Formats: sequence, C-alpha cells, structure tokens
Amino acid sequence: MTKRFFAPTRREVLAGLAASAGVIAGGAAPPATARLTLQARPATLALRQGQPATPIWELVAPSAAGNARLKRGDRCEVTFRNDLPVPLAPVWYGLDGAAAAEPLLGRAAVPPGTTETSIISIPHAGTLLTDFRLFEDSLKQPARPLPIVADETNRIAVDRDEVLLIEEWRLRPDGTALPPGRDPKDTSPLYTLNGRTSFELSAAANERLRLRFINGSQRTVLAIKLESHDVRVMALDGQPAEPFPARNGALVLAPGARADAFVDAATSAAFLLHDGKEARQIGSLAISGRLERRAPLLAPQPLPSNDLPDQLDLKGALRFDVALGAPDAGWTRPASLSASSAPAFRAKAGRTVVLALKNPAPVATVFHLHGHHFRLLDRLDDGWKPYRLDTLAIEPGQTQRVAFAATSPGRWLIESVVTDWAAPRLVRSYTVE
Repeated sequence: MTKRFFAPTRREVLAGLAASAGVIAGGAAPPATARLTLQARPATLALRQGQPATPIWELVAPSAAGNARLKRGDRCEVTFRNDLPVPLAPVWYGLDGAAAAEPLLGRAAVPPGTTETSIISIPHAGTLLTDFRLFEDSLKQPARPLPIVADETNRIAVDRDEVLLIEEWRLRPDGTALPPGRDPKDTSPLYTLNGRTSFELSAAANERLRLRFINGSQRTVLAIKLESHDVRVMALDGQPAEPFPARNGALVLAPGARADAFVDAATSAAFLLHDGKEARQIGSLAISGRLERRAPLLAPQPLPSNDLPDQLDLKGALRFDVALGAPDAGWTRPASLSASSAPAFRAKAGRTVVLALKNPAPVATVFHLHGHHFRLLDRLDDGWKPYRLDTLAIEPGQTQRVAFAATSPGRWLIESVVTDWAAPRLVRSYTVE
C-alpha cells in the first residue's frame, strides 16, 4: 500500500464514472431475440455479524444464473415485476439511445403489484447498471442495483469474466439501513463487495481475468485497488477505451461508474477500498494452482469498437453552460419534474454538443448524462481523453468541459447529486431534435 493510492490525482477523481434507456414495444415490431425478467422485491442482507439480517429492497433477474447477461445486437423483451409498495421503473445506465423508455419522461413508473413488458435494443457491448435511484425519494429501504453485462459478439481473449459490485450502506445502531437522501446522523458507513463484507475471488495463477468494477454506491467517490498486480483499464462506463494501466493498480470511480480491467492473476492479494477518509480491505484474490499455457500471455488488445463517432467537430459545436444543482437553473427532484419544464439545452441531431459543467457546491458533485456517452475535453479544449464516460465527478468550484455527438433524438435526463449522503438527487432534461 502506497501513499500514491490514497492521494489520487484530480484527473483520476474526475474520471468518475451511470446512462440509461430502453425502447418500449410498439406497432408490428419484429420478435425479440432475447428475454430478461426483472423483479423489484424486498430482501435482507447480512451486514453485521451477530445482528439480524438488514431489511433492504433489491432489483434482481430471478431467471439468470449469476449475473444477467445479454449480447450486443439483442432486441430484448424485458418483463419488469414490481413487488414493492411504491411505483418504480428500472433505470438503465450505460445503454444509449432509447428515449421512449426514459423514466420520468418517456415511461411511467410501474404501480405496486403489477408487471410491464417492454422491448429494449442493445446497441453496444459493455458493463451496464440498472437501479431505482431516480425514485429514491419514495424508497423505504436502500435498494440494491443490478449489474447487466452486454457481451461482445465475438469472444474476448480472457479466461474469466467477473462482476465486482461495490455498495455503500449507512447502518443505524439497531442494524437497519438508511436510504440515501436522508440525514445520516447516528449511522456508520459500511461497504460490501458482491453483497459481502468480506469477499473472496478464487483464481489460478496465470489466469487472465476480466474484472468489471462497478461503484454501486449512491453518493461516494471510491478508489479500489488490487494489491501486487498490474491492472489494465479496457473500458469505462460500458464503452471501450484505449487500454492504459491503472496507476498503482487503483481505480477511482464515481457513484454509478463502471470500469472493465484485465488482470493476470499472479499471487494472493487484497482488494483495498478507500472512500476519501480511510482505507479498508473489502475482499481478496485467492490463488490456488496454476494455469499452464503453450505460449506466454501477450499484452491485451483493445476491445472491439461499439461504432460510436471517433471524431467530434469542436469548432462547429453547440456550446452550453450548465451549473450543476444551482437552485435558480431549473434543477428539481425527480418526483417534481414536469413534462412542461424547459430543457437545459436543445440540439439538432448530428451536431456536436459541448457542455461547460460548473460545480458551485463546496463539495464534489456528480454529473450523469442519459442517452449519450461523452468525451472529457482537455483543459485547452483542443482534444479529448482516450475514453468515453456517461458520469463525471467534478471538484468544488471547478468547471469541466465534455463533448458528445447528439446521435439519439428524443428528450433525455441529466442528473446532479452532491457527494453527501443527505443531499437530494436533482434532474433536468435536454432535447435532441
């Protein structure tokens, strides 16, 4: 463990990483090529030794063996069953271009005790996340998100593909958990990896692992580190990146962010988590045996392209200033969003859009763009980072510029939330015509 890991650079913190969508079935559409059943239901989770299991809510795919998996190009029939006592709809992060299913704008929440079927197209391969965070004002318990993997059409050269979901809890002395957006007084933070307070991932030495790290927390930027290993980042927020090494093996992820990394397992090691205040071991990689190969492992090649535009016309871009969470700038809680609310900005389909995102808050604020992925621009506004994001954490008082090609017509959400457990989640919309 080194000092470098516990003092990440601003660039790493800002590369905090959540997009959504889904297309509702309509007309004489062709049959779906895949089916996925989602269920919102009550559950419990063992979070403290010696105490009763903590009541929670969760979103699950009951018919999936392990993590829910789809494939790029699928046209998926999604059946959502709401067995919780409040209206809800799953929000997909990382799935672009389906405005008809955008919660609060294109689709209504599903009432308790009812089922809805929709058709969702899967245009890109990547690591996705679904949850209920847009409905957190009505949650009676904290709700677990559901990772969904959209596989590439061709096999990727790895031996194992594992999802590692980090979650954040605020526990009261009696062992119950507090939903986000409430005052966390008299609670203590606790973190789990794949639902466990002490998680172990078993592997053989010389195995190449694809680890899909997801920050499933609601408010906290987290750094996760695998000790004694080179960690090569292959994708961020569900989109392929130019491969690069994670400095000191650590990844910094904003709430809702995803990072796919390749790791060649070598020795037993700890997964260390840092929440900005302290470090803790949250799991371990346990090595048993060795995988023998005829030839040594080569450096991993980039993941297949998802065919997003490689170039952005910054000179001819539409430019907009967006003050995150500013009370006089049209931000509102999700439950109060009106269909008649003026959009934060409008763009013609096919145009490049540049947003100057200003954080006026005294703490870091997380921005999430629905419907599209964006490039983080260089400070001189003359180029961009070699990856795409849909979520970004912005330091207090700072402005970051992002750019995206407005390829998906419709009305989309943008989200803003301060990295404070009690802070409300705020939304606005934008329109691509």
